[in-house]
Amino acid sequence: MNSSKKYAAEALGTFALVLFGCGSAVIAGITGSGPEGIGLLGIALAFGLAVVAMAYTIGPISGCHINPAISIAMLAAGKLSAKDTVGYVIAQCIGAIAGAGVLYVLATGATGFTMGEWALGSNGWGDGYGGGYDMKSALIAEIVFTFLFLMVIFGTTAKNASPQMAGLAIGISLVLIHLVIIPITGTSVNPARSLGPALFAGGMALQQLWLFIVAPIVGGLAAALLRKIFIDD
Repeated sequence: MNSSKKYAAEALGTFALVLFGCGSAVIAGITGSGPEGIGLLGIALAFGLAVVAMAYTIGPISGCHINPAISIAMLAAGKLSAKDTVGYVIAQCIGAIAGAGVLYVLATGATGFTMGEWALGSNGWGDGYGGGYDMKSALIAEIVFTFLFLMVIFGTTAKNASPQMAGLAIGISLVLIHLVIIPITGTSVNPARSLGPALFAGGMALQQLWLFIVAPIVGGLAAALLRKIFIDD
């Protein structure tokens, strides 16, 4: 598969992830600090099922990373070239921004819509966000759960694993991650997913974006470093 097709697939997959996942929170799920509509479980399922759907849609083309933390971890593990890592990350960010842009257009069509702090499903922490958890909790949660997410990905895509089940297992793990840390950070574990909404929301979402870039990459690199202990690939 040539590189341009891989990058286009990554952009499409990340576009869908942001639109399905953040869209479920903005339009059907959570308004302000409390669960409404489909609630926390519904939002967690939306993110996880979006990954499952995209895994079987673009997985044969690009591997369906749709997450810079995954691509960078794969680079560290020797499973992706530096050239493709750069291409993947750029494509993922473009897809996420496009997804957030479409969500912005949809959301502004609602009567009385206002762009508050952490709008469009942006990630964050502190007073006024979710359960009001502090930066320490946000940082630890994003590092640890990205680490666990990448361990699932490395395990389910190893040479002795069942490739037909990888997309489902990865999607289910993302559902579980969202069930735990939506109240803490809104759940990122994906720098591109955080970037798109933050660029449109501005304010605190943009000020706090650094954590959702740094922490998932740290967690992913830790998984790449330790995978050999647990996984024969």
